Amino acid sequence: MNLLREKLAKYDAPQRAKAAGIYPYFREIQSDQDTEVVIDGKKVLMFGSNAYLGLTNHPKVKEAAIEAIRKYGTGCAGSRFLNGTLDIHVALEKRLAAFVGKEDAISFSTGFQVNEGVISCITGREDYIIWDELNHASIIEGIRLSYSRKLKYKHNDMASLERQLQKCEPDKVKLIVMDGVFSMEGDIANLPEIIRLAKQYNANVMVDEAHGIGVLGQCGRGTCDHFGVTSDVDLIMGTFSKSLASLGGFIASDHDTINYLRHHARTYIFSASCTPASVAAANAALDIMLTEPEHMERLWELTHYALDGFRQMGCEIGHTSTPIIPLFIRDNDLTFLIVKELFEAGVFVNPVVSPAVASQDTLIRFSLMATHTRAQLDYALEAIRKVFKQHALIP
Repeated sequence: MNLLREKLAKYDAPQRAKAAGIYPYFREIQSDQDTEVVIDGKKVLMFGSNAYLGLTNHPKVKEAAIEAIRKYGTGCAGSRFLNGTLDIHVALEKRLAAFVGKEDAISFSTGFQVNEGVISCITGREDYIIWDELNHASIIEGIRLSYSRKLKYKHNDMASLERQLQKCEPDKVKLIVMDGVFSMEGDIANLPEIIRLAKQYNANVMVDEAHGIGVLGQCGRGTCDHFGVTSDVDLIMGTFSKSLASLGGFIASDHDTINYLRHHARTYIFSASCTPASVAAANAALDIMLTEPEHMERLWELTHYALDGFRQMGCEIGHTSTPIIPLFIRDNDLTFLIVKELFEAGVFVNPVVSPAVASQDTLIRFSLMATHTRAQLDYALEAIRKVFKQHALIP
């Protein structure tokens, strides 16, 4: 008897969802990642992408990736630690450090690897990691791998954060880690108050800017810049796979911290380095962010329009104030069903269900790109209104 297979075969949630006709994952896209995509030969509007500035199809980004392949090939065939460091890796890291207002930075092959590698190694056994309960899974995974003592505070609840800080020994390192913009709920971390508490309790702060870069701050520098607290934040993490239209991630900090991480973060040392095309694409996207502010301006015009539309419709959207708009359903199966019905109506959105969130907090994640048209957004709003009304989710 194969005990492993017997155990794993008991997991049948996907099969049950497929049998019910509401399985929403791994939908095969047969076109580029744009405001309209093709799935099973059918055109649908994409409102599930993280490409907030819509740069994945920008000619300058695509041409930069192609030129990098022509010069460097398709891969580096090794880790950054050994044979996988290119001059373009180093150049981009210097630009990113300057962009987010830090002395130095290193890039990883994915954003997930940044959080997993940095958080798992930066504090010791006697130290503390204090974290927001709604942090991204990559942060939580890094915390799980750390030997440090872990304390969780209620989402964006500063009284809860202070209670956890009060539990810490004063002479030990205390690292507070949170998303700048929370990836499912779309709300923004209360960084000014977090910084105040960090100073009061002699703690350090790390901010995940995956969904803040390209969205908030001057030229899209992120949540820290938005609140003017960059100098008070010790580590700033970012990813290439959202506004920077590529794949990879980075951590920025002071020289000493980056030197330590460069020689201790296992997901950096033991992973193949970012491909030349990924690095060049991210670099070109950064150029566009700095020189073409109209993309971010357009994103916010659409965001305000969509937020007003959902509020007038009567949708429950929580505390979001960003292009990430949660539409709370609060029922797993109904969330799957609504995603299916919206897809049939020509609108692609993402379901967020248990265990990613508590079963009573299930939602549809509706996200905007600067390249959406007002007509596309109006179509999506009307489709959502019809489906939600059918299920008595709105008046």
